[in-house]
Formats: sequence, C-alpha cells, structure tokens
Amino acid sequence: MSTPPTPFHDLTREALRVLTVRWGFSPVHAARLWRYVYLDRVEAWDLMSELPVKYRDRVAAELSLTPPTVAVETHSSDGYTRKYLLDLADGRRIETVLMRFTGRVTACISSQAGCAMGCVFCATGQMGFTRHLTPGEIVAQALHVNRVLQATHPDERLRNIVLMGMGEPLHNYEAVMTATEILCDTAGLSLGTKQITLSTVGVVPGIIRLADEGRPIHLAVSLHGATQEERAALVPVAKKWPLDELMDACRYYIAKQQRRIFYEWTLIEGKNDTAESAHAVGRLLQGQDAQVNLIPLNPTSGYDGIPTGRDAARRFQSILAEYGLPSTVRQRRGIDIAAGCGQLAISKL
Repeated sequence: MSTPPTPFHDLTREALRVLTVRWGFSPVHAARLWRYVYLDRVEAWDLMSELPVKYRDRVAAELSLTPPTVAVETHSSDGYTRKYLLDLADGRRIETVLMRFTGRVTACISSQAGCAMGCVFCATGQMGFTRHLTPGEIVAQALHVNRVLQATHPDERLRNIVLMGMGEPLHNYEAVMTATEILCDTAGLSLGTKQITLSTVGVVPGIIRLADEGRPIHLAVSLHGATQEERAALVPVAKKWPLDELMDACRYYIAKQQRRIFYEWTLIEGKNDTAESAHAVGRLLQGQDAQVNLIPLNPTSGYDGIPTGRDAARRFQSILAEYGLPSTVRQRRGIDIAAGCGQLAISKL
C-alpha cells in the first residue's frame, strides 16, 4: 500500500528545506517553492514554472497542495463577518471566521474538529471531540481568509489570528505550535507573534510548557468562575485542573514570560455577572499583570443562559477597576450567523 502524500502546509520552511536536500536537490529550490505557495499564492505544482522539472515531479509525487473546500459561506447582516464551513480531506468539517474591524482584520481559526473540554455554554463543547487538526489544516484556514481578503478587500490584510475557534489549542499543542511557526515565518504570511492569541480553557501543563518554551504569542485563559465550585459547574475540565492549580500556572507564566495574561469571562445574567462575582474576580486576580475580557454570553441551542446587559457589564468593569484590573467588553461580531465566541458548531463532523 502506497504512502499518501504529505500535506505541504504541514511543513515548516526548515522541514521543507531538509526534505528537499534529502531528495538530492538544492535547498534553493525549497526556498522558491515556499515563495510560490505563501507569497505568490500559486495552488498547482504545474504552474511553478521556475522549478526544475525533476524537482517539481518529485514534489508532486510526495506532497499534496489541496486546501480545504468551502461547503457553506455565511455573511453577517452588518457585512463585517463571514463564516466558512470547511470540508477537510477526510470528510470532517470545521468552521473558520473572518472578522473585519476598523483598521484590522482578524481570523478566528479552529484547532480541532469538535472539542473534548465540554464547557456547558459552548456549542463546540456540546458537540464533543472527533480529532485534532494537523498543522497544515490550521494554517490553511488563515490562508483561506487571506485569499478572501485579497479578492474582496485588496487594500486590507490579515492582521490578527485568534485560536478561539473550534477546539482547545493546548490539547493539540504540537500541531498548534508548528502552525504558529509557519504563520509567523517572515517568508510567508509574516504575522508577528504579538498578532496571535491562543485561548485555553485552562490546560495547566500546556500553560507551563508555553512559559518554559518562551512562546511569545498572547495567552487568553477562559476563567468564567472565581471559585472552584462555580468554575467547575461551567467548565468541567476544572475538575482535572482545579482553580488554585490554574492560578499557580498563570502566575508562573507571567513571571517566566514577563508578559500579561488575558482572562476571558463569559457574562451570564444572574449567574456570574453580579457585584459579588466581580469582587471575587478582583480578589482572585489582584496583583497579576492581567486584563479581563468580558464577553456577554452568546446564544447556543444547548444552553439556556441569558447574556448580561450593558449596564451590568459596565458595573462589573467598574468593580474590577477598583482592584487595578483593566477590562474590556468584547465587541460582538457575527452573532446573527452563529459566528461569535462559543457559537461555532456543526451538526455532523
């Protein structure tokens, strides 16, 4: 049985160079091939005319360059958000979101098909987990958004990537880190590490590993409860990694990396949006180099909570300020097409 081709987008530039040399070709060809794909956006081997025929034939035999296909494209009513249901090579499906803001464009990309963390208010968590995405499947989502921008808004460019789509990025650590290396490669999309934010539900070993490896991407931690009991009711993984262990890991990350952590707090009316809850968050995080991102609950079919209103969100913010904690209320995008935080899901993986 023949070995299937390796997806090109799974390879870092160094891995492609090593592979090319192993085949007996000059690394110069690997550099040119990389530019064809990432800078010139050529999507067929036979169009890469500057590559030697023998090298191009070997590449075509050993590597595949098939991006995910768009099954469904949905546009928000305000025109700022597009959601893409993408078909992967094995028939699995994921969702990717393009969000346009004043002066910047953000891609919200997935790291897994489904999610194993089971957060009760999250549509992806309600789906369950099917499999990890490969580095190339993660990278291909950003490339797709970039292609859309070039075709529809050529004066704009992809500025930010948030790993906040389907899945838990730190549950798929190796693939996610390889993907960020490819996305930040200066000979490719050339995104700065400060333009990438990884959101985790609180996978403690992954947070510690990020700190020890000195990964310079932004870290956002989904908190949602300021006591172990409250958090575990919303985020089941808190039973595996309790709140005190998570806080120890976060303080370690801040000290080791010398950088701020962003905490995400989904505001659910009558559940975790009270003044008492705000004071509990303040006491928990006081003294940390941290910012709290407040996210009014987005509706999902599997959870009957109600989003916090504007006045209550502002009151929550003012209490956090008493503890020296800066905060923002997340600017909502794509809620009408289920493209907001916690809304990504598909009926069949």
